[in-house]
Amino acid sequence: MGQAVTITRLEHTAAELRAFAARHRDGEQVRRLLAIAFVLEGRPRSEAAELSGMDRQTLRDWVHRYNAAGIEGLVSRRSPGRPPALTDPQMDELGALVIKGPDPDTNGVVRWRCLDLRHQVTERFGVTVAERTIGKWLRKLNFTRLQPRPYHPKKDPEAQEAFKKTSPPC
Repeated sequence: MGQAVTITRLEHTAAELRAFAARHRDGEQVRRLLAIAFVLEGRPRSEAAELSGMDRQTLRDWVHRYNAAGIEGLVSRRSPGRPPALTDPQMDELGALVIKGPDPDTNGVVRWRCLDLRHQVTERFGVTVAERTIGKWLRKLNFTRLQPRPYHPKKDPEAQEAFKKTSPPC
C-alpha cells in the first residue's frame, strides 16, 4: 500500500473545504477539494481517491499543489493556446486594406474576396492561412458580407448623362 499523504497547509478544516466546494461552480476544483477533505478527515489515500473518482497518484499530486498554493492551486490550468497568426497591428493593417479597397491596376480585382485577401496576407505578412480564416478575421474586424455594387474603373459619368438625354423614355 502507498505511503500516507501529508497535508501541511492546515488553515482550512474538512468542513470549511466542503463549504467552499458547495459554493463553487468549477466541478473539477470541487472534486479536488472534496478529495482533500476526505484526507483531512483521516481516510486512507486509496479510499479518498476512489470516493473522488481519481487515482491515488493523482490525489497525491493535487495534495502537493494544495500544500504549495492552497485552494487556488486546485484550479485547472488552461494553456494559452496557439498564438495568433497576425499581431494586432497587422490586423489593423488588414482592416485598413479592406476599407481602402483594391486597386484594379495593381491588384487585378475590383472588390476583395477572401481568396484575394489571402494572397495579400501572404505577400505582406508572410503568413499562409485558409480562406475560411480570412473570413473569420473579417468578422472579428466587424466587416459584413454586404458589399456595395462594384463599378467599372473606366466609368464616365458625362457619357452616362449624355446617354440618358438621348435615349427614348421607357
